[in-house]
Amino acid sequence: MTEPLPRGANFRRAKFLWEIGLNVAGNPKTPYGGDRDVCITIGNGSGEAFRPALRMATGSPILALDVARGGIEAAMVNPSAFLTQAARGVGLFKQPLPLKLLAMYPSYDRFVFMVHPKTGIKSLKDIRDRKYPLHVSIKEDVTHSTRVFIDQALGYYGFSLADIVSWGGKLNVTGAPNDIRRMTPLATGELDAIFDEGLTVWLKDAVQHNLEFIELAADHCEFLATLGWRRVLLPKGTWASPRDHWCIDYSGWPLYGREDLPEHIAYEIARAVAAREPQIVWEPEYGGIAEVFTETPSSPMDVPLHPGAARYWREHTAK
Repeated sequence: MTEPLPRGANFRRAKFLWEIGLNVAGNPKTPYGGDRDVCITIGNGSGEAFRPALRMATGSPILALDVARGGIEAAMVNPSAFLTQAARGVGLFKQPLPLKLLAMYPSYDRFVFMVHPKTGIKSLKDIRDRKYPLHVSIKEDVTHSTRVFIDQALGYYGFSLADIVSWGGKLNVTGAPNDIRRMTPLATGELDAIFDEGLTVWLKDAVQHNLEFIELAADHCEFLATLGWRRVLLPKGTWASPRDHWCIDYSGWPLYGREDLPEHIAYEIARAVAAREPQIVWEPEYGGIAEVFTETPSSPMDVPLHPGAARYWREHTAK
């Protein structure tokens, strides 16, 4: 079997640095907001100063601003809706940013609002109207994409998580969606609500402990759609969902770059994804390379492919 890449000395050095960076960034003891993200820089190190040609990073939704101004060439975000916001100039962004999709890491997910029936809460508006002192579980990192979405969703009704606290409520903050800091009080009945994505690891437990879905009003969904948030179905039985439930799409991790990124670089990025497909760690439900370059339930694409990536995909499918 032919190796997909050479195993020469320069490759081994690059792989050595990659493994160090991955381990440091992936240290589970590093808190949210710490040094958890990675920037891959490709360029020329043959002189006394490194000359970067391609920099790709993970990070927060507002990293799109750095991509747009040329600080880095490409970034990856979760979920796809934040790239939509950046391209439209809505939500987090005051004006449209000149961005295009390079490749989509397919990831099927949903965001739901769940409450315990003991609260009597039937809608997000109920929380505001009753000034309910909700004990709600959310992500601890205030810059996390879920916290941004929650702010946007509650903001439609003119209140915030801070208001819930001011009414006597409590924030149960977690790292991972199935953090023990969430799952233990859920099991003991201390939690009133969970607002989160990552349903595959916590929804079954929430249902077992009697939390129920909050339905989003039609006008609320229309508002969220203007910000790039799609209303989608969570089918009955998916991750133990007790019924069909219309909620918010949290799918897709787009890798994106500027519109003026040279076409040959965008082409090379797309080609590299396909070439390294067997080595990439995909989601369990991954359905093949077409999900990386075309619209699917796991890869919502409201922002078009960069011409270089689109050209690669046309050539790939023509073979």
